[in-house]
Amino acid sequence: MILECPECRTRYLVPDTAIGVDGRTVRCASCKHSWFQEGPEVLDLVARAAEPAPAPPPSAAPEPAYAESPREPDGVADDFDAFAHQPPFRPRRNPARRWTIAAIAAGLVMLIAAAGVLYSGAPGLAFQLGLPMGTPETPLKIVSKPIDHHDLDNGSEIFAISGNVVNPTDTRQQVPDIRAELRDEQGRLVYSWMIRPDAMVLPPRGQVAFNSAKLDVPVNAKRLVLSFSGEAKN
Repeated sequence: MILECPECRTRYLVPDTAIGVDGRTVRCASCKHSWFQEGPEVLDLVARAAEPAPAPPPSAAPEPAYAESPREPDGVADDFDAFAHQPPFRPRRNPARRWTIAAIAAGLVMLIAAAGVLYSGAPGLAFQLGLPMGTPETPLKIVSKPIDHHDLDNGSEIFAISGNVVNPTDTRQQVPDIRAELRDEQGRLVYSWMIRPDAMVLPPRGQVAFNSAKLDVPVNAKRLVLSFSGEAKN
């Protein structure tokens, strides 16, 4: 029998047994509208079953032992089951495709988040990973205090530095990490590390403290150089 959706007028060819004599609820695969489809009349089914098959004409070729199944119209799913517990005409879903799309979307979100962290929120991490930091020149100033360099009771030598980051402008400024470098008498780098200030954003005319300490630095370290992460050096 032929079913026609009352909403979008899409037509479907289904076997009579899929609906049954008492009828059943069906749903359109095109617009998802559901309706109750009346079953075929009992007398029509009996009469149709009692009708003799017409005799083929004498000159007609014998029919093949099998017949090709009629092509289902667009909108009828290939996996249609007349006895399924759910309404018919539900299209087949591909869970692997949905998982692939979800994985790609999650990967893009992670890349965007990582880029935001590396280039705005954590320049020190980018420095440790050896990535280009892309931090523009900052108007902030570093004011360091005298170096505290002495021996501890356990025989270790401590090298402590501290100071303030000052914002001389009238606008809020993001505070990059501070790169501490120890150089020898010829100006060659012998040791370096990153220092995270106590605040990541400074208000206009504000300042924030920083401090750091290292044990047993190289003995040939003679000069301390402080700069902001990603800042071009002379």
